[in-house]
Amino acid sequence: MKPDEEHPDGPWFAHYADGTIKYRGTADGGEMHGFWEWFRKDGSIMRTGYFDHGKQVGAWCTYDKIGRLVKETRFSTVTRRTA
Repeated sequence: MKPDEEHPDGPWFAHYADGTIKYRGTADGGEMHGFWEWFRKDGSIMRTGYFDHGKQVGAWCTYDKIGRLVKETRFSTVTRRTA
């Protein structure tokens, strides 16, 4: 399910044309929130990380095609939300 006005919260995901998963994660208030992961067309994991209401936070990991960690990027865990 892709984000839209009728389904702003809960699971979001998409598939490649052949049906393999492209990405999956959750949303809150229509924004990416919590753990997300992206996959290559061959099904191997490509990237993982966390969002806090649309902002990347914590460690984000990028993997090669056999699943080895090739890069880790750290984002601030301090977020600011305005009401």
